[in-house]
Amino acid sequence: MRKFSIFIILLFSLHFSAQALSETQKLESLCKVWGFLKYYHPNVAKGTLDWDQQLFKKIDEVEIITDKNQLNELYSNWIDSLGKIDQCKECSKEENKVYFLKNFDLGWMDNQIVFSENVIQKLHYIQYNRNIGDNHYFGKGGRKVYFRNENSYGSKFTSKSISLLELFRYWNYVEYFFPYKYETDQNWNDVLTEMIPKFLNVTNDENYQLTLAELVTKTDDSHAFLFSRLISLNQYGRRTVPVEYNYAEGKLIITKINSTKFNEENILKVGDVIYDINGLTIPQKVNAFGKYIPASNSWGKIKKVKELFLMTNKDSIDLKLERDGQNLALKVKTYLLKDILTQKKIQPEKWKFYDEEKKIGYVNMGIIEKDDLDEMFTNLKSAESIIFDLRNYPKKTILPLSRLFLPESKIYYQFNFPETNFPGKFYSRKNYIGKKNPDYYKGNVVVLVDENTQSQAETTVMMFKQHPKSKIIGSNTSGANGDVIFFSIADIETSFTGLGAYYPDGRETQRIGIIPDIIIKPTVTGIKNSKDEVLERALEYIKNGK
Repeated sequence: MRKFSIFIILLFSLHFSAQALSETQKLESLCKVWGFLKYYHPNVAKGTLDWDQQLFKKIDEVEIITDKNQLNELYSNWIDSLGKIDQCKECSKEENKVYFLKNFDLGWMDNQIVFSENVIQKLHYIQYNRNIGDNHYFGKGGRKVYFRNENSYGSKFTSKSISLLELFRYWNYVEYFFPYKYETDQNWNDVLTEMIPKFLNVTNDENYQLTLAELVTKTDDSHAFLFSRLISLNQYGRRTVPVEYNYAEGKLIITKINSTKFNEENILKVGDVIYDINGLTIPQKVNAFGKYIPASNSWGKIKKVKELFLMTNKDSIDLKLERDGQNLALKVKTYLLKDILTQKKIQPEKWKFYDEEKKIGYVNMGIIEKDDLDEMFTNLKSAESIIFDLRNYPKKTILPLSRLFLPESKIYYQFNFPETNFPGKFYSRKNYIGKKNPDYYKGNVVVLVDENTQSQAETTVMMFKQHPKSKIIGSNTSGANGDVIFFSIADIETSFTGLGAYYPDGRETQRIGIIPDIIIKPTVTGIKNSKDEVLERALEYIKNGK
């Protein structure tokens, strides 16, 4: 009898433990159900319900729930309360599209550890009879989506419920509309598991915004950022050293000394090579920024943090540097940005010949505009080679350039667009560029790239790669390609990539960048000697053909 009693107690204990759910498990499921209903349930998608208030109420109700049965009773009653859903014949209609499904994942709703069979069936019914057409919470302008009709609760920390709301909003934005969700370092479901306790532990404004920034960084996307003034001022600082510098080989090379309003002497010199800032090497500084500044890769991270290396809120900064073969440790005075005087930079030429014989043309893609292209082409088309410098951001010149430089219409990219009638899915379309043109430019097309070559610049490089005599020279590009979606989270502007962009054969550029045909990076020695080593390598290629 005693053995039987022990067996019953053990069986009951195992059953109870199997039914118990942690706070994080409950909130994870709530986030996913709330977001799914927001975009899929026809009655919710019409915007007739105050969906934020529904979440606030459910957060309170979920908090006192202790087991799976109670949680599923809540979900079942909630779904029933949203009204009847008619069968959707259009939902099963075959679309004449090529779908990209690496991002699409509704498998969470089949998790039997959390959901009962009854709730699983109801969720799937909504999936197969989902909202079609207009959605109150997002629209599509051109080829990318935009978010709308979201209530603002400000950027200050006010309550646990609002903090969770902003987490849930952002997580579902990425879940259904970020084309590179499948490429993040951390599985997006695991991001939610990790971030829920962090948002629950938020207690003040700065911690709130830093936690939001950490969440945004999880996208691993150079197009992403959280434009928080509070973080910029408190974390990075409003003071700096009055110098300009370039980055190479994990070090900063000073290229210019700026004056200040106080006309004080600067103890730094042009050519100084900084390798340590306040006890951290430059790579360590990059890693320190990494938690709150998203980037597609390590070189993209350097691009985004480059201007922050010498920022501080202190009156001075400790530097270790190399000067004339000696290592020095200096305490250098810092200044408010408004007190640093910078000279107006001379605007470089949009295009020019690089030699007296006029055999080599050069085009600065960061400043040349559409209206300049005909004049540029008329003057440079006699050159044997033209160098296009794309270590910058072009001014939407890709289409007219393709008509001048490509011999025929070609597929240069494949884009993935969000499927608004089935959130989470994307569809693919090949993109053609150029036209039949027997008078296209037949010389060498040499393109210069580096980590500053991002998005539209990367797409422009891919257009030039279709030229029969093209050569890409430099280092890997940023690896953030596709239109940008701008929106707000916690009343702070943020962004991420809105379209997937791929080579014509489907190979990825996101996070990888475009790999040059000839790889060359700036060096400390080159920068100290005022050399543009990437451009010099291009000139060498033009001269020797290799």
